[in-house]
Amino acid sequence: MRRVRIVNRSRGTTLAEWAEVAESFVARGIGLIGRRDWARGDGLLILPCNSIHCFFMSLPIDVAYVDGQGSILRVVPDLKPWRLGPLVLRSRYVVELPVGTLARTGSLPGDRLVLESASR
Repeated sequence: MRRVRIVNRSRGTTLAEWAEVAESFVARGIGLIGRRDWARGDGLLILPCNSIHCFFMSLPIDVAYVDGQGSILRVVPDLKPWRLGPLVLRSRYVVELPVGTLARTGSLPGDRLVLESASR
């Protein structure tokens, strides 16, 4: 699976050092199901995507909905397992992150995200 680094260019912060990119139908459907924990620099980018669910998940997550130009449209901090996220029609992709990442990076709607090659 391809991995990217997700940088908030507006704030000069990094949301994820090592985010998996879920582009296939199967990868998008599975998402974080079955994951028990993850590191602070991890993340999941779901492409294309304008809505998510947290069914069968055991972790709460921070979520950012992003348009095709990289602008954050909406943030949902601390989305609990077994919940639905909002439908954001203009969203091109969604970034799922460990809880607290949005607050730690100061990421807000209107901020511009950039995807870079990840290396570990």
